[in-house]
Amino acid sequence: MAFEGLQEKLQSIFKNLRGKGVLSEADIDGAMREIKLALLEADVNFKVVKDFIASVKEKALGTDIHAGLNPGQQVIKIVQDELVSLMGGASSKLTYSPSGFTAIMMVGLQGTGKTTTCAKLAAYLKKNGKAPMLAACDVYRPAAIDQLEIVGKSVDVPVYAERPDSEGHAPDPVAIAEHAIAEARRLGRNVLIIDTAGRLQIDEALMEELRRLKAAVKPHEILLVVDSLMGQDAVSSAEGFASGLGVDGIIMTKLDGDSRGGAALSTKSVTGKPIKFIGAGEKLDALEAFHPDRMASRILGMGDVLTLVDKLQEEYDEAKAEELERKMRKNAFTLEDFLEQMAQIKKMGGLTSLIGMLPGMGAGRISDEQMAESEKELVRMEAVMLSMTRAERNDPSVLDASRRKRIAAGSGQSVAQVNQLVKKYGEAKKMMKGMMKPGRGMRGFPGMFQ
Repeated sequence: MAFEGLQEKLQSIFKNLRGKGVLSEADIDGAMREIKLALLEADVNFKVVKDFIASVKEKALGTDIHAGLNPGQQVIKIVQDELVSLMGGASSKLTYSPSGFTAIMMVGLQGTGKTTTCAKLAAYLKKNGKAPMLAACDVYRPAAIDQLEIVGKSVDVPVYAERPDSEGHAPDPVAIAEHAIAEARRLGRNVLIIDTAGRLQIDEALMEELRRLKAAVKPHEILLVVDSLMGQDAVSSAEGFASGLGVDGIIMTKLDGDSRGGAALSTKSVTGKPIKFIGAGEKLDALEAFHPDRMASRILGMGDVLTLVDKLQEEYDEAKAEELERKMRKNAFTLEDFLEQMAQIKKMGGLTSLIGMLPGMGAGRISDEQMAESEKELVRMEAVMLSMTRAERNDPSVLDASRRKRIAAGSGQSVAQVNQLVKKYGEAKKMMKGMMKPGRGMRGFPGMFQ
């Protein structure tokens, strides 16, 4: 996950600061040197780092200690506030047309995930009550139209496309966009997302076509898709698009990968354009609105509870939740229910995604190896449960030796692993029974939540 290296280094620096009752100027200078190195190693733009450190140091030396904070905590708070400011301060939302029809142009270099991001944005808009449509205006890249139609179908959003004629002459992207607007209006669609052509690098021909599209379509938003794995090259391309075309916001993809995070921390400061969304996975629902304050909390290892709550609310089914609580109170929680809960965890990005949002569970708390093993264990448990019949999942007491042997063979696991799952289920039921006793609540489990 992006920022892990930076997160680990900053937590180590702050751990040393917390232990000091009084901070001298030398202490602050030393901390600033270490923070500077950590940011540079995370591939943050040099000028951005220089200005960031100067601002933090000035405030650390010139600010009265806030009530309830020791000097070390005060520096951490200043760093957090400056990180939020660096990434744009408040979150930046999409602009919609007051007339009811909105056009969004998606631009970017080849390989940034632009076409897939068009579908992700369409899925996001659908979830938020809009009726989007996609327009295929990349007439140069082989199979670009096919790709957009495939991802459009996956999110159940119509795609407008015009293919080359019988002699191979590609239609004009501007004409395609104009026809797509007319078709979207006819179909009652209120947002048109225009997938434009990219290049391996910025060139004048690309910019001229995009400027023609901009003049004809008059989009309410031009969103630039950049690949966070490109580091400072991503920032440079963002700067080029911002000056050559003018963009309203940035979508940063692949922040769930091995990027060091420098692009996300540098882009707003260098281009003046806010990050509006981040891509946090390959699935077509893996697009999140970008919140600078939440990202700063993640970087500093403070978790991101608000995003976790958002995810829970998206997947929350009130009727199912009430039914689950009723079963827990009656001690009737089954392996079928357990399987459903595992499906919910997968929908929300898996254990790695969820744990990373919990305060105190950032870098260094759980190793990558431990997390990978936990994810594998969930897969193994799911395989075992899927090899059971529904009747067996609803009443594991029927699982005699022959059934367990059959389940083991069907799931590719050992009988011992089947036994282990049934044992864990039994322990979980006991814990739930204790948890739901009147007046005991979560504290009914010695050692679990202390």
